[in-house]
Amino acid sequence: MGKTISCSVLLALISCFYLLFATALDTITPSKSIKDPDVIISQNGVFRLGFFSLANSSNRYVGILYNQIPVQTVVWVANGNRPLKDSSGILNISDDGNLVVSNGKAEALWSSHVNNTAPNATTAQLLDSGNLVLSNGEDGASSLWESFEDPSNAFIETMKISTDVKTGRKVELKSWKSIDDPSDGNFSLSLEPFNSPEVIIRKNNQLYHRTGPWNGNSFIGLIDEYTAYLEGFDVVADNPQQAYYMTYDFSNDSMLIYIELDSQGKFIERKWDAGKGNWINKYSSYQTNCDVYGYCGAFGICDSSKRPICSCLKGFKPRNIEEWSRGNWSSGYFRTTPLQCQRDNNNGSGAGQGDDGFLEMKMMKVPAFPHPSSISNGQCKDQCMNMKNCSCVAYAHDDGIGCMLWSGDLIDVQKFSASGVDLYIRLPSSELDKGKSSKVIVITTVTAGIVAITISALFLWCGMAKQRGTNKRHKQIKHKSYSENVGESLIGVKLQQLPLFNFEELATATNNFHPKKKLGQGGFGPVYKGTLDDGKEIAVKRLSKASGQGLEEFMNEVVVMSKLQHRNLVRLFGCCVEAEEKILVYEFMPNKSLDAFLFG
Repeated sequence: MGKTISCSVLLALISCFYLLFATALDTITPSKSIKDPDVIISQNGVFRLGFFSLANSSNRYVGILYNQIPVQTVVWVANGNRPLKDSSGILNISDDGNLVVSNGKAEALWSSHVNNTAPNATTAQLLDSGNLVLSNGEDGASSLWESFEDPSNAFIETMKISTDVKTGRKVELKSWKSIDDPSDGNFSLSLEPFNSPEVIIRKNNQLYHRTGPWNGNSFIGLIDEYTAYLEGFDVVADNPQQAYYMTYDFSNDSMLIYIELDSQGKFIERKWDAGKGNWINKYSSYQTNCDVYGYCGAFGICDSSKRPICSCLKGFKPRNIEEWSRGNWSSGYFRTTPLQCQRDNNNGSGAGQGDDGFLEMKMMKVPAFPHPSSISNGQCKDQCMNMKNCSCVAYAHDDGIGCMLWSGDLIDVQKFSASGVDLYIRLPSSELDKGKSSKVIVITTVTAGIVAITISALFLWCGMAKQRGTNKRHKQIKHKSYSENVGESLIGVKLQQLPLFNFEELATATNNFHPKKKLGQGGFGPVYKGTLDDGKEIAVKRLSKASGQGLEEFMNEVVVMSKLQHRNLVRLFGCCVEAEEKILVYEFMPNKSLDAFLFG
């Protein structure tokens, strides 16, 4: 009996110890605090809460970090603006039930700042989601404060970035000042209910970047190739008068991803690469200067594929041409011709509004601050045209949003290479007619050019054909003139009875000018040895086509050589002129020494 009681008491003590130890692993209580360098770890070991330092800094901070990642990765910081200067820090639940970070002098550097009616029953638990929850045990463990509702620069799964329209309360990310300084930087990120919710990044409280409205599946101000990286994102806006919120939850549990608003204002999605042992960037909200809000000013278009990247909408001119020429486009553009409806309103007449029209611009990032409408796509144009006082200057339609109408300045318009929305800009008919007339001029010019080229080609072909006929006749005449010229020039030669050879006879004599019959080569052309049918040996000098010598030079040589008769000079027997062939026929002299010819 005694042994049984002893065993029961022992088991109870072990159970109590286990419960106390288990509680201490992931929970802070009024009697259980964390002192530097102690930590608490979430139930499955995903996250830890404790003290840490950053590279190049000796300051100490309290924060939440990934526990199973070898690279120190901070997802939340408590005292980023008031760091500890030594290792005397403590994180505990104070007497008023708040979670507090204090230094060795008991000075509070950070607090959860909640009103707690039961401070003695308060606990702070670190969940596997990365959320640190301060709750009151007396009223059913209701949440008093959560780190997810007071984030730093990181956005992790199941966390919500929200905006309450009624209360004006926002959950927003705040960038760090630098990679080694987690104090509040220049940028913040929030979800804004601009008639249609969209993500906004502000720089020093000024609008810096926008994603475009949410259409139920994606933000239409992002290119398709980037929205693919945002799989798992969702925006919930059931009641436009209540709270909006954005969250993400990936279906692939094996993929570890977190998102950070960095010190440069980029919203960067990072994925853990176990093979590389580091985080790799999957997506960044900021790609070019076109992603900076209003970079090209009012009524400007930004196109990163062009230089300069800013230009004005059709029918507009720069407000400040000097600034514009220097590459500062922020002053925007003005309309060169008033809308017809504006002129009618100034004249006190409501007629003539139909004289305005719309210019279609495809694949665009729509301007900021649209006014959504539930009407069908086919009625967007009519609604924009019929709005009072010319207030509607553009419209667009998206299946998930419906009609979007704009009044006032059109700001943050961007040309996409893919995706985007078709945007319709209101212009007076005179500006639209310019486009049509320009198109007609271009078409007419191109058509006239094609006709002119065709006619020119026809004339050229006819001319070439005529020229070919003329050349043929000239060639025939030329060949004839060769014979005539030869006949005329050989009057003196005939006196000495210089014979004319035909080409076939000479070709036979030289075995068709065979290389073995070749005696040598001169500037005039090659010389071949030949044997006539009667056995007489001759030297045949054939004019080379590349020699540059013409008929005149050839005939000069014939005349001169026919008149020179000397026992010590080679004799010219005759010549041949047929077609383009010009040949001289000489006496063949065997290869001997000069004195043999001179002295016998």
